[in-house]
Amino acid sequence: MPYWGKVLVVDDDQNVLELVKLYGEREGFEVIGVNNGDLVLPAFDRENPDVVIMDIMLPGKDGLTLCRNLREIRMIPIIMLTAKGEEADRVLGLEMGADDYVSKPFSPRELVARIKAVLRRTQPVDTITNWKIKYPGLEIQADIRSVLVDGKETEVTPKEFDLLYYLAQNPRRVFTRQELLTAVWGYDYFGDQRTVDVHIRRLRTKLASLSHEYLTTVWGVGYQFTPPVREGETTS
Repeated sequence: MPYWGKVLVVDDDQNVLELVKLYGEREGFEVIGVNNGDLVLPAFDRENPDVVIMDIMLPGKDGLTLCRNLREIRMIPIIMLTAKGEEADRVLGLEMGADDYVSKPFSPRELVARIKAVLRRTQPVDTITNWKIKYPGLEIQADIRSVLVDGKETEVTPKEFDLLYYLAQNPRRVFTRQELLTAVWGYDYFGDQRTVDVHIRRLRTKLASLSHEYLTTVWGVGYQFTPPVREGETTS
């Protein structure tokens, strides 16, 4: 069985910790459980996990604060656990930098699939055909997962990078939110399509200094990556 990496699971429900540990280890993960928000940062430093699964409501530090704290340390993939129907918590978690969310009660198999999907997109790339995409003021380097804005490296989350890179690989093609969820999130994702909106909004903020707007909304359809039109070039 292949080794997928180390998962830090943060939840005050012992049943959730045991369930994720059972299914995760069965699929080749090393799973470390933490039941209090105040223990997360020490465990993070000690264990150096590859991905974090974190509940929002925790004793001690809450999940949203911890998400922000972890983002300041390292751009690690973070999947938030939220109560079913708590849309505000999901959106706020994404705004804080989370890459994905799973609503409780959840399917352990689905959670493992999402962990694998996010890890596939954050592990080093061995062979990439179009590894560097460059436009005026914007450069995307897929081999080192770097985004340069006006020559300066800009911090993006793993999922923000995936989304920007995917759109930039397909310039001027219009994608629906569902198409982006399926392609970028790596599975048949039928959750809240506002996930895409939140990530696009965060990317636009990080590209705001550029004179050209690369991420365009196609009203009633979805989004597209729109390069500048060169002299003599048409978009038709």
